Amino acid sequence: MKHGKKYNEAAKLVDRTKLYEPEEAVALVKKTATGKFDETVELNIRTGCDSRHADQQIRGAVVLPAGTGKKMRVLVFAKDAKLDEAQAAGADHVGGEELIPKIQNEGWLDFDVVVATPDMMGVVGRLGKVLGPKGLMPNPKAGTVTMDVAKAIDEIKSGKIEYRLDKANIIHCPIGKASFTEEQLLQNYNALLDAIEKAKPSTVKGQYLKSISMATTMGPGVKIIANRY
Repeated sequence: MKHGKKYNEAAKLVDRTKLYEPEEAVALVKKTATGKFDETVELNIRTGCDSRHADQQIRGAVVLPAGTGKKMRVLVFAKDAKLDEAQAAGADHVGGEELIPKIQNEGWLDFDVVVATPDMMGVVGRLGKVLGPKGLMPNPKAGTVTMDVAKAIDEIKSGKIEYRLDKANIIHCPIGKASFTEEQLLQNYNALLDAIEKAKPSTVKGQYLKSISMATTMGPGVKIIANRY
């Protein structure tokens, strides 16, 4: 794969053979952010899980202490009093069955997270083919299927992110923006790693976290020591 001049210059700063301490990696990743926009900093965590086994799936959510640096647009499926509660809590969009054709037929997707009360999941389930592939289906493990819609909205707006294992047994997660301070990125890194370590399936044999790399949207990957202790 061919890269541009800026990427190649940034790549020279990174020792490909070295495993960096998280503090070093954060400082280095900030230096390699050369885009004209505020790049996202992402972690890629290769695990020893086997996603083909149901008991080795990893999925959950964590509130990043320094936030995500992104304004999250929340859509809430609810009815009656829960609709009012969602609006009062700052949801960007609220509704019920009337939103189905708008999403299905008009391709409306002006939201980043979908929250639903349990009694609305029968309705939301009809959007599985649209929301599922985009990772937008509400899920109890991620805290997005709940009666406490106000709490869910508050956490999402405060920097809650969802993590999940993909088919290659890797977890990809944003931990902030290149404009964040090193301390903020490190706080978010540690919060995410703590959550993923707690989510370790008991059936995983051998090394759980095999490799970790950090990169900005346009920058080269920086490998981090996977064993924290």
